[in-house]
Amino acid sequence: MSNTVSGLPVGRGLLYLIVAGAAWGTAGAAASLVYRTSDMGPVALSFWRCAAGLVVLLAVRLPRRRVRPGVAVRTAPVRDPLGRKALRAGVTGIGLAVFQTAYFAAVEETGLAVATVVTLGAGPVLIALGARLALGERLGGGGVAAVAGALAGLAVLVLGGGGASVRPWGVLLALVSAAGYCVMTLLTRWWGRDGAGDASGTTAWTFAVASLCLLPFGLAEGLVPATGQLSLLLGLLAYIAAVPTALAYALYFAGAAVVRSATVSVIMLLEPVSAAVLAVVLLGEQLTAATVVGTLLMLGSVAGLAVAEARGAVVVEREVEAVRV
Repeated sequence: MSNTVSGLPVGRGLLYLIVAGAAWGTAGAAASLVYRTSDMGPVALSFWRCAAGLVVLLAVRLPRRRVRPGVAVRTAPVRDPLGRKALRAGVTGIGLAVFQTAYFAAVEETGLAVATVVTLGAGPVLIALGARLALGERLGGGGVAAVAGALAGLAVLVLGGGGASVRPWGVLLALVSAAGYCVMTLLTRWWGRDGAGDASGTTAWTFAVASLCLLPFGLAEGLVPATGQLSLLLGLLAYIAAVPTALAYALYFAGAAVVRSATVSVIMLLEPVSAAVLAVVLLGEQLTAATVVGTLLMLGSVAGLAVAEARGAVVVEREVEAVRV
């Protein structure tokens, strides 16, 4: 089960992941408005999302670095060696760039519904297999049932409206996106076991690497969009950078370090649930039976895994305390 080596309680890590998943879901609605108000492409949007998110994180971190005279630090944080920090930032940054860009490309190639089902559906499966082989984490019968329920809910939620077209190249891009997400999640869990580093620092370096990776492709696509609603576009980009990017990824990296990888992948399926709710409430889309059934299936699966994770963490903590006594 999950440990608390990083110093973050598992219960709080679960809460962080739930908030992050819900925040990620708002990015889709904001991105759709960006596309409506400008000719910005998906790679350029990914670049500005990472670059602006980096600026927001740096602005937040600077005041934290100032230490008042005469104030003693209670505990010294565990720090990564420079080489390991560079490796961690490089791999997670590349994973983030692949995850985001391949997904946007899959949406363009085969449509939102199929791209979402393949990317977010393959993600938990790849992560569960990777966590079992590389980290020794077991789902158990209840966990397997929860993952299956979540994937079924995702399929009903996204494909319930019909009209989806499957194109092989788009499916391949979605699988590449899922692989990038898998690598990012597994390595975050692996490195989080020894408690080194902090979530905001990890996120900042990850955004820096992802921005550098996306910059040449963004320049080729065109970084400066044409728009007749500049103030609205800037407001949307500011929101995307602050909430579903800087805040959500900082919470994601913090939570993913202490929660089992397969559980992380299922909880993050709250993203399409959040997007579906926003589509009905804000964008005026019709509330269908598929939306209701898919949402209930996914929320039930997420709740079940979250409760099991929290109970398992309590059992582990009690066993550790008993050994100490």
